[in-house]
Amino acid sequence: MALAQEFFAGDTVEVARSLVGKYLVRRYGKAVLAARITETEAYVGRIDKACHAYHYRKTERTRVLYAPPGTAYVYLIYGMHCCLNFVTEPEGEPAAVLIRGVEPRYGLEYMAKNRFGRTPEELNAYQRKNFLNGPGKVCAGLRIDRQLNGLPYGSRELEVCGSLSEAGLPEFPEDQQKLAVQVSKRIGIDYAEEAAEFPWRFYIQL
Repeated sequence: MALAQEFFAGDTVEVARSLVGKYLVRRYGKAVLAARITETEAYVGRIDKACHAYHYRKTERTRVLYAPPGTAYVYLIYGMHCCLNFVTEPEGEPAAVLIRGVEPRYGLEYMAKNRFGRTPEELNAYQRKNFLNGPGKVCAGLRIDRQLNGLPYGSRELEVCGSLSEAGLPEFPEDQQKLAVQVSKRIGIDYAEEAAEFPWRFYIQL
């Protein structure tokens, strides 16, 4: 069972922090992929110059940011890499959380094939270290693309669960340890003036 939609309706910064340690579950065909969320960033349109909908900007691209909480917002960077976000706060308030990094739990063979066209055993040390530690890598590994942009919350294709058992999967014992969530400013948004200093990135040190 996925997290309740109300989870995403809360304050974006708090949602971003709370998503660390939750599980992103992707289903397509017969594949079931699950990964623990390890890094997130918050973006809040009303005050955040780094947000695509800063000052309530409305374009075809930002339309999804005004959708109900939990809606998937998938956009392209550099014209080639997809980034996954979940819309937050009440409908009509443009804000979202970017999923920057995850750690594989189930479906590793699919993720390795999606990322590198290899089996997990064929990955070299560099590929293992940099497997899913970036928003474009997350989308590539879990086969998340623009076709999922605007996907309503509650779809089995893509959901967030509080535990693996809620997704119908066995738990990992090591995941029961208490997480030490780190906080920093966000990455790659130097153009955003004062917003570049907002401490809205949350992550766990792997």
